[in-house]
Amino acid sequence: MTVPTDAEAVRIRRLVALYGLTVFATNLAARSLDPILPEIARDFAVGIDTVALLASAFTLPYALIQPILGPVGDALGKRRIIAIAAVFTGVALVACALAPALGFLFVARALAGAAAGGVYPLVIATFGDRVPLAQRQVVLSRMSAFGMGGQIAGGMLSGLVHGVVDWRGIIAGGASMVLAVGLVLWLDLRREPDPPPARLDAAASMQRYVEIIRLPAARLLYMAVAVEGLFTFGIFPYVAALMAGWGIGGPVQAGLALGAFGAAGVAYTFVARPLLTRLGVPMMLRLAGLLTGLGFAAIAATGWIAGAGGSPGLWPVVAGMFAIGMGFFGMHNSIQNRVTEVAPKARGSAVALHAFSFFAGQSLGPVLFGTALAVLGAGPALLVCGAGMLALGLLLSQKFGRR
Repeated sequence: MTVPTDAEAVRIRRLVALYGLTVFATNLAARSLDPILPEIARDFAVGIDTVALLASAFTLPYALIQPILGPVGDALGKRRIIAIAAVFTGVALVACALAPALGFLFVARALAGAAAGGVYPLVIATFGDRVPLAQRQVVLSRMSAFGMGGQIAGGMLSGLVHGVVDWRGIIAGGASMVLAVGLVLWLDLRREPDPPPARLDAAASMQRYVEIIRLPAARLLYMAVAVEGLFTFGIFPYVAALMAGWGIGGPVQAGLALGAFGAAGVAYTFVARPLLTRLGVPMMLRLAGLLTGLGFAAIAATGWIAGAGGSPGLWPVVAGMFAIGMGFFGMHNSIQNRVTEVAPKARGSAVALHAFSFFAGQSLGPVLFGTALAVLGAGPALLVCGAGMLALGLLLSQKFGRR
């Protein structure tokens, strides 16, 4: 691996810090609702299956906006669009906190998701432009750590302050953080402006998408991240309700379990380099699939023990979510790094399709997991998710090993 010069290393560290804080804040705001969905359901007198769709209300617009924002970022400047997106996300989150009715909350949450769609995917593309390939996968793993740190903070803090601050206050706190980083991004743009905006050519943008999708490697990567989002994130809105049903905790305990997933993302950043060096990408993908499958199996076993009258406690769920997180980040980081090179001359568009696929999978995850819960029950639904991720890891290991 090529060692960067001192000046280059300083520049990369500054990029990681600046955009890492941005990703941290938006992820915190996105995930802060998960432990307190039962409270929102009680407040609006609806079922948990209804408010669980707030996760899809965020991620589906996030996905759908990507084909637009990718070319916009390429033409108008990625850093400029990231700053605008952060500010609009914060404003939409303020509207969520003030929502007078559930329908308004869904609409405001959807607007927040659409605005947030201009942050992380364009951050990845920015790193593709500004960080050499030799350092990029490790740097992207650090960005994942910021993102997962936000997930830890969002899940744990909302669970811990629940009862002192209601769900509206929790959303408002996240909105304040996002608006603050938006201001920092604007100040950074004044210090180092983006190049002048170029003309946005819609026809050329569509042609770039067609050319990217024609690439077999691109189709494999986009399919993989869609499956990741579908199987990994479907459980998130249901964690609090499942744990309450099993008698092993409320919002605080659910926040700890959800935080374990994010903690795994942070832990992965410390082991990414040695694991990739010693194992290589194909073996890493097999290990990632196995870890994810075991994590889902551990949570399923917890439910079966509780259903049989046992007392499994909180920690098997926490350990399961940690294993799912380690497996997910090992797999996702490898895919993400490949995406940055699938179309170097249209990197913003290529990463936009990646984000579209990933968050389309995430938006469908809660719907399909909720259906599986109703039809199969918790244990089989969880095992299906684990088996799907294991199969994906084995498939990608085989495909990547041939390249």
